[in-house]
Amino acid sequence: MPPAVILLVGALFVPFIKGKAKNWFVILLPVLAFYLITQLEAGSSWHVHFFGFDLTFLRVDKLSKIFGYIFTINAFAAFIYAFYLKDNTQHVAALLYIGSALGVVFSGDLIALYFFWEIMAVASTFLILTRKTKKSLGAGYRYILVHVFGGLCFLAGIVFYINSTGSIEFTAMTDRNIATYLILIGMLVNAAAPPLSAWLPDAYPEATVTGGVILSAYTTKTAVYTLIRGFPGWEVLIVIGCIMTLYGIIYALMENDMRRILAYSIINQVGFMITGVGIGTAMSLNGAAAHAFAHIIYKALLWMSAGSVLYMTGKSKCTDLGGLYKTMPLTLIFGGIGALAISAFPLTSGFTSKSLIIDGSMHQHLFWVWLILEIASAGVFLHAGIKFPYFVFFAKDKGLRPGETNKSMLIAMGFMSFLCIFLGVYPKPLYDILPYPMEHFSAYSASHVVSQLQLLMLSALVFFLFLKLLKRTETISIDTDWFYRKGGKIFYRVMDVSLNSINAITDKIFIKQLTGALISFAKDGPANLFMMVAYPFWLISGRKADQIALKKAKIYKNVKISAMPVGIVAVPVILYLTLLFLFG
Repeated sequence: MPPAVILLVGALFVPFIKGKAKNWFVILLPVLAFYLITQLEAGSSWHVHFFGFDLTFLRVDKLSKIFGYIFTINAFAAFIYAFYLKDNTQHVAALLYIGSALGVVFSGDLIALYFFWEIMAVASTFLILTRKTKKSLGAGYRYILVHVFGGLCFLAGIVFYINSTGSIEFTAMTDRNIATYLILIGMLVNAAAPPLSAWLPDAYPEATVTGGVILSAYTTKTAVYTLIRGFPGWEVLIVIGCIMTLYGIIYALMENDMRRILAYSIINQVGFMITGVGIGTAMSLNGAAAHAFAHIIYKALLWMSAGSVLYMTGKSKCTDLGGLYKTMPLTLIFGGIGALAISAFPLTSGFTSKSLIIDGSMHQHLFWVWLILEIASAGVFLHAGIKFPYFVFFAKDKGLRPGETNKSMLIAMGFMSFLCIFLGVYPKPLYDILPYPMEHFSAYSASHVVSQLQLLMLSALVFFLFLKLLKRTETISIDTDWFYRKGGKIFYRVMDVSLNSINAITDKIFIKQLTGALISFAKDGPANLFMMVAYPFWLISGRKADQIALKKAKIYKNVKISAMPVGIVAVPVILYLTLLFLFG
């Protein structure tokens, strides 16, 4: 049975379960799905015949299983974090979202994959909308529009691909044509690749407290999975990935909102993974999968930490926060572990996963790629490793004394912190489940550790030397979403003025004036036709105006009381109505 079924079916029962039993129920579902994944053997499959195609809803190999493991682990922690929550909408949306993400990674064909892909887009939107603020409603609207665009590109690519190959199997794509490029664009939209990346920092920070934790894990990582599966070794992904690593850093450094900092950080981290996919060697693909696994853990931990602050203070901007180490020490410690992990600090999971990608670039002699990744690694420590905890917990005390967050949130953060350290100290369990065999690699070589520590210390020095420049003010960073925010309004106004003006003129001429005249003419059609012929003769014969008026009145009177053929009048009326129907 596909693991997705457990969560998708379970979502249907949530509204009927009351009290704390509901929270325990949603925690149990990912545990059951995780157990099911452990029992799946490589090569297992589950097919459904549909309109002449054999849809594969279960395709098991090491790549699908590693993403299945981390998706269910993160869901387990997220639902513990949300144990306080009583909102059916959020629980149902989260289960449908996570279940469809599992559906994506275990799908063996493009049609089944697209089916789950679209459920993800719809379900995740509700995690934004349920915050019920003006900003969240606007962000949710823009979010779904961007994903509809990406989904349409994906669907068009699938149609072209099936038409040209006759196959729906989802495997590595070697041909580079309009079909595969459209599929690639659809995947890159979900990966938040520029220029269509602004949906992520626009939408995720406006989600609910728990919604942000859940959103941080699935949409971009399912995109990474599909890229590993479908586009390994495509050189264009190296360029896109490197751009993303720098792009995310620049905007994260300019940001004032703590959750927007973490949102831009997702773009940066996904850039590392996409670069690994583009390099395409066994080591770099392992690195992309391992980094996705580690990233979901430490990024969820960071969002949990930020969410706890938001939950207790109601504030998210760095300029409104500071001094929270006094009353939220455990949240600080757990958030600090996440910050160290995302910065690839030795003895944390980020170090043992990111090293694979960087080494993969070195082994392929891609010096400029290696250089950009090293620069990006330093930048990560600047914005997520230091800036986030410093301005939230240690900056100028704003007098906030919220107290520590609730126990379920702390338990979830403690669990994720343990995983960050465990996989950093002992990465073998992670390496054992990677898609390709791991040979002759050790993250803890002297050169790795020393160079990474030097890089991190340099970043810390830069941060504190330029602290005055990095202090945030009440500013707004303009991203590429500006173009469709403003452009959409301008387009709407132009279309409103131009098309509605044409509609108004057409309505006035053809509906009101011309149709009215035709109705008036047809009402006394035979008499009107007779008058059109007789009137000139009366004038020529010298009849006076009063005589003509009497004649006209007599003719109209006789027409009304007599039976006269109407076909000659009906013909122009029918012709006009036909033209109006065809061209109106």
